[in-house]
Amino acid sequence: MLVSSNALAGIYTSFRVLFNKAFQGSQPKWQQIAMSVPSSAKEETYAWLGSFPRMREWVGDRTINKLLAHGYTVKNKDFEATVSISRNDIEDDTYGIYAPMIEEMGRSAAILPDDIIFTLLQKGFMEKCYDGKPYFDSNHSDDGRLKQSNLGTQKLSFESYAAARMKMMSLTDGAKKPLGIVPNLLVIPPQLEEKGRKILKASNFVDKVGENDVLVENIYKDSAELLVVPELASSPTAWFLLDTSRAIKPLVYQERKKPEFITINDPHSENVFMRKEYMYGVDARGNGGYGLWQLAFGSTGASA
Repeated sequence: MLVSSNALAGIYTSFRVLFNKAFQGSQPKWQQIAMSVPSSAKEETYAWLGSFPRMREWVGDRTINKLLAHGYTVKNKDFEATVSISRNDIEDDTYGIYAPMIEEMGRSAAILPDDIIFTLLQKGFMEKCYDGKPYFDSNHSDDGRLKQSNLGTQKLSFESYAAARMKMMSLTDGAKKPLGIVPNLLVIPPQLEEKGRKILKASNFVDKVGENDVLVENIYKDSAELLVVPELASSPTAWFLLDTSRAIKPLVYQERKKPEFITINDPHSENVFMRKEYMYGVDARGNGGYGLWQLAFGSTGASA
């Protein structure tokens, strides 16, 4: 093939079609646990986190829900993926061998938010949220007085699931009124899939009563949806219970720039002159952050 401007433009168009097809055909999971927030600067401050405005009987003046001075800031990061294609492969008309790499690049761009959000979830036992405490912590407080916990250490079981569910549903605001939280999603790594399905899908389970095994009705069947996340495989015992039913989600995906497929295919560019390579890539800007800790419970699963 003669490496002309028209030929290079045609290759770019073909690769872009492959990229877009893979991008649009991917099924990321992050939307199930995070809300998308647009960004217009290098960082965004979420001053509203920690506020639960609620309806009340109107007696006297309105009660103003003032934003607490948390100043939780999420800085945007740059992300990229790049493929170099040899000029020889274009001249020899064998550039089609790169098609799978371009498609994989599209898939990777589509699931970038998955990588960001589920990494945040794993790090929630150490990384801090808006109140200056780790996202999963036993000592949260929005008013400086009432201490509440969304942290566990028990391995996933019928008993620990029930305890976590009760703990979340018992959370209150600064006035000690229930927040009305009802967890609806159990998020687990692949190693816990069997246990998760038994808890949420089995009609009955075997329980020990004295020295006897007794078949017991599973009252927690369908009490939540199950989300098995391969990206959590590096934390094989950790599990998470979330309330994703609200406008505010447990986590935040902050998007500054959507993934964009680009190329450097100028035959006079330094890459072509020095290395005989044409460059194709994707770049994006964004990051993730923690939302309201009240909407999530996390257990390390380290203890029995």
